[in-house]
Amino acid sequence: MPYPYKKMTEADFDAIRAFTAPERVWVGEEIAREYYHDEMPEYGVFPPELYVEVLCRDEVAAIMKYAYENNIPVVARGAGTGLAGGANCKYGGIMLSLMKMNRIDPVDTQNMTVTCQPGALITEVAAAASAAGLFYPPDPGEKTASIGGSIITNAGGMRAVRYGVTRDYVRCIEAVLPDGSIAHFSSNVVKNTTGFDLKDLVIGSEGILCICTEVTLRLIPAPNCTCTLVLPFESLERCIDCVPALLRLPFVPTAVEFLERELIEIVERTLHKPLPVREGEAVLIVMYDASSCDELTQCCDAAAAAALDAGALDVLLADTPERIGSVWSVRAAILEGMKADSIGQEECDVVVPRAKIAEFVKAAKKICLAHGVRVEPCGHAGDGNIHTEMLRDPGMTDEEWKSATHACLTELYAKSKELGGQLSGEHGIGNGRLEFLQPFVGDTVYGLYKNIKLAFDPKLILNPGKMVTFD
Repeated sequence: MPYPYKKMTEADFDAIRAFTAPERVWVGEEIAREYYHDEMPEYGVFPPELYVEVLCRDEVAAIMKYAYENNIPVVARGAGTGLAGGANCKYGGIMLSLMKMNRIDPVDTQNMTVTCQPGALITEVAAAASAAGLFYPPDPGEKTASIGGSIITNAGGMRAVRYGVTRDYVRCIEAVLPDGSIAHFSSNVVKNTTGFDLKDLVIGSEGILCICTEVTLRLIPAPNCTCTLVLPFESLERCIDCVPALLRLPFVPTAVEFLERELIEIVERTLHKPLPVREGEAVLIVMYDASSCDELTQCCDAAAAAALDAGALDVLLADTPERIGSVWSVRAAILEGMKADSIGQEECDVVVPRAKIAEFVKAAKKICLAHGVRVEPCGHAGDGNIHTEMLRDPGMTDEEWKSATHACLTELYAKSKELGGQLSGEHGIGNGRLEFLQPFVGDTVYGLYKNIKLAFDPKLILNPGKMVTFD
């Protein structure tokens, strides 16, 4: 295997400047520290030797060809909003920023698609779709995330209950392979059985197989009406037990989120964002989209009746942009609130069958408290994706925090597997969960992952040391 990689020299720096432009290349201490890590610096802070902003596919291809021939590692970076330590240069080398590749082509209204480059923001793509009377549904919690990053992590978000995840909206991908060659995975067609579906393999591959340089995304008709219900319950168990009743209705909710009272109070105390419902120890937040006001009324009436039958203490209807915004701003502020209420965070991002949510949350609390760690679970009740947030309080030493959270994660992942769940619902493996993947999936599946990596990248130069390791 090619470790250790080549340490870059001035000749290498000059080569990258020649492929791009000197004003878009930074070396050594010129590189801003914000590029050493993603949104979770706890999962690794590693400086690149060179940081370069690319403008087009040909620049990406030239850099990759040079890196491949000279055994230099490369990490492609979007907006840096990941939560798994996936966008950092673990072995030095080149950090290749795609954020200036942000073109969005005019929406193709006949095919109901839009083609864009990876640096375009999800919000910008959604706005372009909306201006054409269409809708791009994927809606990860981080609004400044890039399209490229959302594709290589298969981002989900709260609207996944009704609309699915990023993979469901990718028609085709243009990509540069580790050796600098260019590949096209599928095309702008509705279905395709031409060979292996490499497009779907690339989606969610966390940047270890290729670098996406252009993508065509499927759009759908935009909903005309939306509303949100806030449903308080006397306990988490009752709250979660209501979810199957809502999902059995003929109206599919757009989002179903659960929050416990303690976490709601943290957001209010630290960020002064109150939820407009004071009752209950746990709350469901349920969104519905519809094509007409009559349909929306039917959705809300049916959901309210089902929730009250399931033990809801009340039903709050948020049906104006201001009211809807006040509810979802609390949900969106959870991570910020927890950061303000602690001196460090760790997260377990498992997904379990919906019927097992309450059981996992109860077990998570017991596990974390047994190790002296404050815990605040929340998440997507509609798809079973639970974010078990561990918070570090003052007084814990670095070693105590590291040891306690590692013990918690080991038991939490074991519990997820026991309940028929998976290691990660949407944040991915990256560097932060690397050690837990092989024990979770087993040697046979992990061996397949490694073989796939080698098929794309036999020199292991692209985002090395993430998802799978060959050390």
